[in-house]
Amino acid sequence: MSTTQSERLRGLLEPLVAARDLDLEEIEVTPAGKRRVLRIVVDSDDGVQLDECAELSREASQALDDSDVMGGAPYTLEVTSPGADRPLTEPRHYRRAVGRLVKAQLHEGGELVARITAMDDEGLDLEVPGVKGRKPTARRVAFAEIAKARVEIEFNRKQDQGRDDRAEQNDESQEEA
Repeated sequence: MSTTQSERLRGLLEPLVAARDLDLEEIEVTPAGKRRVLRIVVDSDDGVQLDECAELSREASQALDDSDVMGGAPYTLEVTSPGADRPLTEPRHYRRAVGRLVKAQLHEGGELVARITAMDDEGLDLEVPGVKGRKPTARRVAFAEIAKARVEIEFNRKQDQGRDDRAEQNDESQEEA
């Protein structure tokens, strides 16, 4: 995808995404046989619901039809949220992962698996799990120290370890309904 097309797509789609209080995480155009696939990845602090993706898809489709940004060749439009294994690259990604277990590769070498307990503009406060019966330890890691990081999927996390704020908010909203 040319820089010009990328900029034009971003300029067209970003206002539609922002109007829904979502973040435009990625725009990707890939060939798929005689067609192309335009994938729009959106996210928010509260996650993205399927209905939001469907509504945004309709709006984006209309805006794309009204413009020439995709040219005359056929394409398929996909509006989606990021997968669980997407890299954490922006401060908002780390903010959304507070309470979650992450795996980080450090610039100085080494790998760190720890739970994010808090974050600020400079870095992360982490809880490193104890090994062989030892207690967890606190550690501070600056963003500049992190080469790459991803959320670790936890299938068997115990309830008494605490849950992130979004899970608590979801429980509260379900109780109110």
